[in-house]
Amino acid sequence: MRLSIEAVLDYAFSEPTDVLLAVEAAQLPDQQIIEQSHIIDNAGPLTNLVGGSAIGRRTWTRSGVGQMVSRYRSVVDVERAAPDLGSLSRSPLPSLPRDVLPFIWPSRYCEADRFGSFVSGHFSGLDGGPLVQALSDWVRENLQYVPGSSNANTTAADTFVAQQGVCRDYAHLTAALVRSRDIPARLVSVYALDLDPPDFHAVVEVWLDGAWHIVDSTGMAPVEGMARIAVGRDATDIAFMTVFGTATMNCQSIQVTRLD
Repeated sequence: MRLSIEAVLDYAFSEPTDVLLAVEAAQLPDQQIIEQSHIIDNAGPLTNLVGGSAIGRRTWTRSGVGQMVSRYRSVVDVERAAPDLGSLSRSPLPSLPRDVLPFIWPSRYCEADRFGSFVSGHFSGLDGGPLVQALSDWVRENLQYVPGSSNANTTAADTFVAQQGVCRDYAHLTAALVRSRDIPARLVSVYALDLDPPDFHAVVEVWLDGAWHIVDSTGMAPVEGMARIAVGRDATDIAFMTVFGTATMNCQSIQVTRLD
């Protein structure tokens, strides 16, 4: 599947400010970058660095005073089938690669250590892929997608109690539930085809049978039409824009269309 992606971020700054962007689709075996460009108006020199887990690229810049506009465009070929989670098994803990190991532990927004008794009590007898599928289904069936119902401080535990949120909250809760049973899970920012309304989207990848597999508990977009941007422990690591100061959003737009 060939995707055309365009992301425009238009922000205002009252003083020069350091900004870290993570908006470029990653070059990976199942998604090939055909072409891309990233232009930032009213900003200093760009410094690129490799993203977390050696996936994707982050960009440092420094805004000028006034309007700063980041324009990212790319064409990406995605070759990925939706995973059959029910057929996948847990990877033994001693077999986990070093870069996978951190994703079995709790993090700031994914308090996995608080969900062990819930998962053991409600999903006994399940393990590996069947357990992940059941947990993802539970999140989808028990949460309501309500824009504006959470904020930057909302954790998986908060979402579990409120039973509502947006994609970030669905992903945090899914990752926390999965990690509570010592199965690696990480958050992933993606561009997603058919997402309504179009925006950056947060999903989860789980480590089963020695590989990462995408899980979207919102059910809002097909995993075959997602282009990964960044991965990390939780939303802190995958933010599309981190401002080390203050900024005001003028407007923001994401467009993902299928070309083939």
